[in-house]
Amino acid sequence: MKSARPLRLGVLASGSGSNLQALLDACRQGALHAQVAVVICNVAGARCLERARDANVPALLLSHRDFPSRETYDVELVAALEQHGVELVCLAGFMRIVTPTLLRAFPDRVLNIHPSLLPSFPGLHAVRQALDAGARISGCTVHFVDEGTDTGPVLIQAAVPVLDGDSEESLAARIHAQEHRCYVRAVELVAAGAVEWSERGGKKRARIAASAGLPRESIASLLWPPLAADEKGKT
Repeated sequence: MKSARPLRLGVLASGSGSNLQALLDACRQGALHAQVAVVICNVAGARCLERARDANVPALLLSHRDFPSRETYDVELVAALEQHGVELVCLAGFMRIVTPTLLRAFPDRVLNIHPSLLPSFPGLHAVRQALDAGARISGCTVHFVDEGTDTGPVLIQAAVPVLDGDSEESLAARIHAQEHRCYVRAVELVAAGAVEWSERGGKKRARIAASAGLPRESIASLLWPPLAADEKGKT
C-alpha cells in the first residue's frame, strides 16, 4: 500500500550519477512518490555530489580511504543514512561491495542497478563481458542486494539488442538509457508497496503484486535479430 508521504531514498554513488539524476528528476516532476533524502559518495569531486547540491539535496562525501575496513565504513554509512531518515537505499554506480552491516540495517531495502540481464555477466565490465561472449541480447537489471555479487532477487529488467558493430561505448549508452527508466520504475514499485516476496528453488524472489495493475498477459518470445517478414507467425 502506498504511503501517504514520499518514500525517503538514500542514494549511494561513486561517479557521474546519471541514474541519480533520473531519480532526482522523477521526484521533482512528481512522477515518483519518493524523495531523495541524502546522496552519499565515496570519491571526492565526483559529479554525483554536484548533481545532489544542484537539487538542494544533502550531499555527503564519505571516503572509504578514511576507514580501516569495509565493515567500519558501512557502520558510518548506516549512521548517516539513518540520520537522514532513509527508508530505501539505492546503489547508483556505487563502486563498493556492501557488507552485512548495511544489509542488516536495511533488510530487503537495498536496490542496485546492473548493466546486464542477470544472472548473466555479473561483476565488473558487464557490457564488455556481453560483447566478448558474443551475446545477441544484453540489457539491465534492478535487483535487491544480498551478500553475493549481483545475486539478489531481480525486480525489473530491460532487454537491449547487441547490434553488429557495437562497441562497448555504444552498447553501454543504449543500456544506460534503459537503466534510467528501470530504476525509476523499480523505486515506484517499492514506494507503492507493490513488491511481494516468495521462494523458489530455495532462493528468495521478488514478485510484483497484482495491485500494481500490470498486465498478466505475456509475449510468447523475444527474438533478436528479428525473423524475416515472411517467417513471422510461423512455429
